[in-house]
Amino acid sequence: MNKLTTFSVAILASAFTAQAQDINQAKKAIDAEQFESAKTILKSIIKAKPSNGTAYFTLGNVYLTQSVEDSAKIYFQQGLSASDGAKLNYIGLGQMDLDKNDVTGAQAKFALASKDMKKKDVQEFVYIARAYMNANKPDYKSAIALLTRAAINNSQDAQLQLALGDAYYGDGKQNEAYVAYRSAFQLDNSLLRAKMQLGVLLKGAKSYDEASKAYNEVIAINPNYGPVYRELAETYYKIARNKPSQAAENYKTAMGYYDKYMSLTDYSINSRMRRADFLILMEDYVGLEAEANKMIELDKVNPRIYRYLGYAAYKNGNVDVAIKSLETFITSPGNKAIALDYLYLGLTKIKKGTSADGLSIDPTAFSSGLVDIKKAIEMEPLAVQELSEVGKKLFTQKLYMESAAIFEFGANTPDSTSFLDDNVYYGLANYYANINKEKGVKVDAVALQKADAAFDKVLVASPTYLEAYLYKARTNRLLEKDDVMVKNYEDYVAKTTELGAEELAKPAVKTKFIESYNNMAASFANTDKAKAIEYFKKTLALDPANSYATESIKILK
Repeated sequence: MNKLTTFSVAILASAFTAQAQDINQAKKAIDAEQFESAKTILKSIIKAKPSNGTAYFTLGNVYLTQSVEDSAKIYFQQGLSASDGAKLNYIGLGQMDLDKNDVTGAQAKFALASKDMKKKDVQEFVYIARAYMNANKPDYKSAIALLTRAAINNSQDAQLQLALGDAYYGDGKQNEAYVAYRSAFQLDNSLLRAKMQLGVLLKGAKSYDEASKAYNEVIAINPNYGPVYRELAETYYKIARNKPSQAAENYKTAMGYYDKYMSLTDYSINSRMRRADFLILMEDYVGLEAEANKMIELDKVNPRIYRYLGYAAYKNGNVDVAIKSLETFITSPGNKAIALDYLYLGLTKIKKGTSADGLSIDPTAFSSGLVDIKKAIEMEPLAVQELSEVGKKLFTQKLYMESAAIFEFGANTPDSTSFLDDNVYYGLANYYANINKEKGVKVDAVALQKADAAFDKVLVASPTYLEAYLYKARTNRLLEKDDVMVKNYEDYVAKTTELGAEELAKPAVKTKFIESYNNMAASFANTDKAKAIEYFKKTLALDPANSYATESIKILK
């Protein structure tokens, strides 16, 4: 569940007192994802009344949502000294313990926050449950258990039902989530988040038209409720992915809704980052580069911006900007580099090292790029799926050794969706890299053995891909393993013959049969002349004018 979403509803609690009206305004701003506005309100409350512990807790949670842990911790700790609502701040500190995998420490703080609660009170339990949900490693089951127990004493609390819906949703229990969201909205029909979440459930079930209707019902109640436009944007993005023929139109609609969402929230650096994340989903890298440059104008020191700029510059071919940006991001203290950071850095280095005509790559640049790509795959093995198109491009440029080095990653990752293709190209790249050797240069036996092994994997994954037998034969011919070569050609001929006369009548198949017979015959020329002549005659039965077979038979006789 989106951390942003689950938190924003967490701080919508029942009204406290007339004096707490400003707190409620802040909570409404947070629910509308107007975080900068909320922070301004909360800071003014704290300045006017430092004894308001709830304000410290709420402000700390805003910073925690924005991943500004230092500021969050400061406000939580200051809030503990307040005379009103101080104990809530233990919950914020407890979530920070959960983020550090200190479950025992978190539970001790949660116990302090819930000590001396009245039987019908549920607010603290709701906040604790959301701490479990919003932690770096969400624990939805603990949240469900806590909220279910709280509901025994007060099932009519709308915020409790909303939190329960989020917990069930995060745990993959869609039916239970639906019931809880519906109950929350019935208990408080101003709780638009609950009604919107009914649409989110429909989106998750791929009922996109129904989800859109649900969102439009929210808009009919309040057309200025920003988060619903973000959900509409994400829904149309998914529609575009599922209907490629209408993708351009739906992407445009999605972006329109996202811009509407931005106009109703704020244009702070954090909201711009959310928009940048969406541009990555949309694969709008021109827009992403423009957005990243705007963010740099707003905040020249925020390292996360350089990730966006690096991704965009890589996709847009601005290699120097991409390398500088990604290296700045990865080496900045406190940043958590992910596989994609290293993957794009490595690929950018390779792109930079490629000549203008695309026919050669600087070996040093290629080697440096591979180091980063390897780091990426160590972090996330399925990152290999991003490499397939890169390898194919190198293959078409006849950069076979480099292509093989790229495909090798995917060829050794069975869970990859490109596993079969990668092994085909890996085998072919190693084979073609060796048939193009200059005269007198020895073939790379290790590379050819890897090619042979790759074609074996292909035949296991796709037994009907008969070309693999043919390339195994050609590979073993280069390795001078005549007995294996003959077996491979025999397998190709036998399995192709099983396909029937229509297949055998194809000119391309006829050419491959002639190749097979001539090479098998040549392998027997010095050891079994009768066998060699037999195969050459099979060639002549297909091509009576074949000069190689004709001349070879004369010599053998």
